[in-house]
Amino acid sequence: MKRIVTLCGAGVGTSGILKVNAERVLARLGIDAMVTATDVNNVQADAADAQVILTSPELVKHIGRTFADVVEINSYVDLDEIERKLDEALG
Repeated sequence: MKRIVTLCGAGVGTSGILKVNAERVLARLGIDAMVTATDVNNVQADAADAQVILTSPELVKHIGRTFADVVEINSYVDLDEIERKLDEALG
């Protein structure tokens, strides 16, 4: 099963919105994945075995070293953008 982490500054607001929208997109694409929301303080631990990290361009610098594909999302509510970028990352 694929593992995806959504990242925001505090781990409860925008990462939660992105998590829900990523799950909707994954269902559309027929991809089985576990999606977890996290914050910048816990991203290293929470994304240790993730294939993809979804976040805003401003937070990329907080991720540090990772084997995951870091995917920048400009609009957390744009399902088409999320779908296009997740399909590319997981395809």
